[in-house]
Amino acid sequence: MKVHRIDHVSLNVQDLQAATSFFVDLGLVVQAEWEMEGEWLDHVLGLTGVKTACVALGTADGQTWIELVKYKAPSEEPEISKPKINTLGIRHLAFVVEDIDTIVNNLKKKGIELFSEVQQYQESYKLCFVRGPEGVILELAQRMT
Repeated sequence: MKVHRIDHVSLNVQDLQAATSFFVDLGLVVQAEWEMEGEWLDHVLGLTGVKTACVALGTADGQTWIELVKYKAPSEEPEISKPKINTLGIRHLAFVVEDIDTIVNNLKKKGIELFSEVQQYQESYKLCFVRGPEGVILELAQRMT
């Protein structure tokens, strides 16, 4: 018995359009959009009266994707948590990117919160952590090869 791969990561968001735009600006591609509701979904999620809108975004090579989910019902929590990088639990998503300096400069122009400026790790990576939509922490990394 073995795990073959991580299929996707799902992020719950309040503003589906803004979150989608953020990830498209980062370089992901919209692969699918759909809405779901009904008894089957209620049963699977253990909730009642579920209505969702979803967007799947992937890398250009199609190997990795994230799912953005807007819960239309039941209503979501009103506050967005803004965990620190050392808060317990799943804490960040990491993306390998090209031209990290340009990406980070574009994010700064849009007012995205940076944990620091781009930092170089030895001779292997340039890294930067940013706070994305709905408080999600993203690590951006550019290989130095």
